[in-house]
Amino acid sequence: MNNKEQNNIEIMKNVKTEKEVSISDLRNSLKGMMAKELKNLPDSLEKLEPVQRLNILCKLMPYVMPKVETVHYQQDEPDEPFW
Repeated sequence: MNNKEQNNIEIMKNVKTEKEVSISDLRNSLKGMMAKELKNLPDSLEKLEPVQRLNILCKLMPYVMPKVETVHYQQDEPDEPFW
């Protein structure tokens, strides 16, 4: 490998590192903003009209509550629990 190829490899390594740092900085900034907004959420929700408050709570619900799925009985499955 010649010097030019080695320099190109080093440049590419540095570019990747800069992107990783930028993404890390972005994540940390977003994490800080979210923490701040979560602290302000009760006051912000109180200022809204009831319909708006309900709409926002419904949109946030999937992040807090697990999704309920229907479970169906299949043929040859025991009726009683095995324990």
